[in-house]
Order: sequence, then structure tokens, then C-alpha cells
Amino acid sequence: MATAIRVLHAVVNMNRGGAETLIMNLYRRIDRSRLQFDFLTCREGVYDDEIRALGGIVHRVPWITEAGPVGYIRALDRFFAEHRHYRIVHAHMDRMSGWVLRAARRAGVPVRIAHSHNTRSEGGPLARLYKWASGRLIAPNATGRLACSEAAAAWLFGGRAKEARIIRNAVDCAALAFDPEIRRAVRAELNLKPGQLAVCHVGRFTTQKNHAFLIDLFAHLAAERPDAALLLVGDGPLREPIARRAEAAGIAGRVRFLGLRSDVPRLLAGMDVMVFPSLHEGLPLTLIEAQAAGLPCVVSDRVTEEADLGIGLVARLPLEAPRDAWIRGILRAEARSDSVLMRTRAADEVRGRGYDIGAVAEELAGYYGQACRAFAAVPAEARRIV
Repeated sequence: MATAIRVLHAVVNMNRGGAETLIMNLYRRIDRSRLQFDFLTCREGVYDDEIRALGGIVHRVPWITEAGPVGYIRALDRFFAEHRHYRIVHAHMDRMSGWVLRAARRAGVPVRIAHSHNTRSEGGPLARLYKWASGRLIAPNATGRLACSEAAAAWLFGGRAKEARIIRNAVDCAALAFDPEIRRAVRAELNLKPGQLAVCHVGRFTTQKNHAFLIDLFAHLAAERPDAALLLVGDGPLREPIARRAEAAGIAGRVRFLGLRSDVPRLLAGMDVMVFPSLHEGLPLTLIEAQAAGLPCVVSDRVTEEADLGIGLVARLPLEAPRDAWIRGILRAEARSDSVLMRTRAADEVRGRGYDIGAVAEELAGYYGQACRAFAAVPAEARRIV
């Protein structure tokens, strides 16, 4: 029996972010007798134990904040010099993928994939400069380019964006299919009364997700709808400042911080509207999950248009629009969420648009196989790593 090809995924950590959750969804679905996923990380993550249980290996190198910029680069070089057996490296670190791919190329890894999940870098001036320098290393070191959307491809790959293959941010449509019984159970557990408006957001507490805007918006909504509740799923460095902002706005008792959750598909059934006012996005997995769950979404116009799957569940608004326009959008979305028929059909509609995780796992496995065969077909003298 042939040995499974081990694919090394490079990430900062395997926590419940959009890209990391997508990777795990794919990992659970691939044929692990043919492909195994290992991970090059810098910090512990909530998925680490599950990765090991599935047969994967979690490697660790120090992150820049511990090792410094030069130390991080040296750590990558040492890692790949000591782990020359990998044939595929798949980097999910946006512009920071450049350093990873350069180290992999130096060590002779034949298939080196850069995967774009975003449309902008975060951080201060020095961090952005370092990421820019790393990003310039992608073009000469990547043998393959993947992206979650056309906008994400254009941002990371520039003039070579057309070479990128779009890998959809797919979801488990069966797990997300709306069930009225689950909705009743979830709302009972969360003490949400019949008819009470449940507004939710799922995402890390970072600047990109724009929780500050969401809190200010909800304060206006709460004045109009005293029964409304805001449920925030996720964690991150800005969680405490956002909690203080809610308290200062006088709505702390109406905002619930649910933390990191492994049951997001189930939670979505109990919600009425998702509000997603991000400052930038590639193609957020959360919005695909929400649409598969039949949950109406009100999102900022900074979210790529590709996130709207065209099934009538996404309303886009400028962040500069008056708060009243956002409130009207939320209330219109709430009225639509009462349609059990609409919510029940949504999972099949999302599946029909190619966003089911099973189909995308097969597509990615085929891509890996094709990349390996393409390299094997190159004459030996042309494979030399410079």
C-alpha cells in the first residue's frame, strides 16, 4: 500500500479562525490514506489535539515576537533543512508566506503553494514593512497560487493573480441545514424569548472585524428594539476593550460574549440576523456558513461581493451610511428570518453553488496530485533548486 503524501500547512496557529477552520474541515474530509496534513505553527492552537488524533504532526517554530525578524527567518531555514521529506508546502500566512516559501525552496521542496485568504494586511508601519518584504518573496518562490476570491488573488499576487486558482471557502452544508427543533433548543439554552431579536457576529476580536462599529450600531438598535440581544462568538486581543465599550454605551447587559465555540453551526440556527461590518475581507467563511444556515446577513461593502452567493440572504451597506440605514437593514433581515421554508432550502442552494466541503476536499486533493505529477514530469536537470 502506497504511503500517504504529507502536506505541510504553514499557519501562525491552529485556532478557530476562518482559514484554520476551513483547513480543518478539509482535513476531516480528505482520504487520509492518500494525503496527510502536518502543520508548521508558531503557537499552540485549539485544533492541535484533533490534528494529532487524525494522524497529523504539529511542528513549532518561534514567532517573530519571540525570535525577532532575523531569528524567525533562521528558524524557518533550520526547520526545512531538518525536514527535507516534505513534497508539498501550503502556506496560509498571506504576505508572510514569502519567508516560508523561500526556506522551503532552499531546502528543495518541489511544490510550494501560497494561499491568499485576505485583501489587506494588519499591523503598524513596521509590521506592514516586514510583511511587504516577505510578500515580495512569493513570486520567485511559489510554484502554485490559490485564493479564496478574485479580490484576495489580486491583493496578494498582483499581476500574477490570473494564475491563481480559486478554492472556495466551503462548509459542511449537511451540518448547517436549518432545523426548527435545534433553533428552539438553542434559544432556550441562551434564554432568548419567542420573538426576541437575536443579532450575532462570529469572528476574532481584531481591528479588521470592526467590533467597535458593531457595538455603536447595536446601541442605536437597542434604543429602538429594547428586546434585542447581541451575541458575539470568538476571542482575540480586542475582546476586553470591546466589552468596556459596551459597558460605556450602557448596553453591557444586552451584549453576550460567547467565546470560542465548537458548535457554531448549531448556534446559527438560533439567530435572526448576522451583522458583519468588517473593514476588509477575502471571502469570510462565516458568511458562507450563515447563508448555508439560512441566516440573513447585513454586511459592509468592504466585504468582497463574492461572499454573496446570490440566494437573497446578504444585504451590503457602506460603513459610511447613516446608522438608521443599517438599523432598517437589520429589521428587514429579521423579517426574512421568520421564513422556515427559506431557511430550510438554503443549505441545498449553497451546495448547488459549489460550496460544500466534500466537493472542495476532492478538488484540493486533485490539485495536490496534479502538482506532484507535474513536478515529476520535469527532467531531473531542470529541477535544480537555486
